[in-house]
Amino acid sequence: MSTRNSRFDFRKPVSYDPDRKVLFHGAARRQLRLLGQALGFSTGSYDLRSNPAGIAVSGEITLHAEQLYVQVSQPCMGCDTGILFRRCSGRKDYVGGHNNFASLDLLHDPKLLAQRIREACHV
Repeated sequence: MSTRNSRFDFRKPVSYDPDRKVLFHGAARRQLRLLGQALGFSTGSYDLRSNPAGIAVSGEITLHAEQLYVQVSQPCMGCDTGILFRRCSGRKDYVGGHNNFASLDLLHDPKLLAQRIREACHV
């Protein structure tokens, strides 16, 4: 990752680059923790998981709370759909409600992302 004064580029592809993928997962986890804080979640009230998957994909980083599921990846549909979020019914609900998408760029503004999630998911 770059210096403290610059932001991680979540749009730069990580497939076929295992070192960059590790950085992507670490940066996404940090930003999802900040999102959890912006949503008012206390430590332990949500799970934070990372699945690196295979070499050809970015894998996923997931924040899973009792009523909210947020997943970060670099999907084939483009970085403007890299954050998937939806309501769910508990931490064992992996299907949940209607899918919503946001740009990976919103990882740099957890408060704005939290606002969009609240508006769409009513959490």
